[in-house]
Amino acid sequence: MREQGGSETVFPPTQFLPADLVLTELSHHGGRSVMKRSIPELVVLAMLAGGYITAGALFSVIISANTDNAGIAKLLEGFGFSVGFFMVMLTGTLLFTEANVEMPATLLGRMPGVPAWRILRMWIIAAFGNLAGAFVVGIIIAQAHSYSPEVNEHLQGIIAGKLSYRDIGGVEGWSRAVLSGVLGNWMVGMAAFLSTMGRSIIGKYIPVLLVVMVFIVSGYLHSPANMAFFGIAEAQGLGQGWGTSLAWGVAPAAVGNVLGGLFLVAFPFWFLTRDRRAALEAKGAA
Repeated sequence: MREQGGSETVFPPTQFLPADLVLTELSHHGGRSVMKRSIPELVVLAMLAGGYITAGALFSVIISANTDNAGIAKLLEGFGFSVGFFMVMLTGTLLFTEANVEMPATLLGRMPGVPAWRILRMWIIAAFGNLAGAFVVGIIIAQAHSYSPEVNEHLQGIIAGKLSYRDIGGVEGWSRAVLSGVLGNWMVGMAAFLSTMGRSIIGKYIPVLLVVMVFIVSGYLHSPANMAFFGIAEAQGLGQGWGTSLAWGVAPAAVGNVLGGLFLVAFPFWFLTRDRRAALEAKGAA
């Protein structure tokens, strides 16, 4: 567009952050969190994230429970679960699968003065804090409210799907669960990546909604999501036991999530944008 009475071309402000700069923003944010947040603060942030994901998981179960069409039910599950993930994005709380992109970005970005052991500490706190948050919120939900038999049956069906690799068993079952976790964090990691690109609330939510729907419909494993569904089910006596849930639904998913966030999101974009980042850093230094 042109200004009235003049010839100067005026462009609208950029509506998204270029992909070249997303890893830089993620690494800077990760470096600040690693260095400035105390352990108690990180624990609270991780527990809140686990709680938000649990709220989204509950919402996804409730709105899809009475739907006969399997495809529509999955889309509703994706929509419901995206609410929890979006709450994490907007509040800046600490989610393990987001950390699987942000922490590698911090390592690859070689943030000065950020030791690797602090990054590892934050990574571990994210995982166990999410689990604790899902566990506590699951208990509170069970004490506060009872749901219809249809909702409970649907929840048990979701749990069975997330533990389906146990039926395969052995190394093959566990390795396939890990691979599912790799794909899960590819999708959820891209949701975090694209959300970082957005410069508005809507610009952040739309990619989160779409990518999370792909993740849910595909049935990939996502350790915080599994923690959330297990937390709700176990607190109501509808699960298959925490031992089974952790061994087949959380642990292999967590391993795969780390690999997926590192090798399918953080590293490829770090490699593809290294020249652009170097040029920008040189320009800034000048």
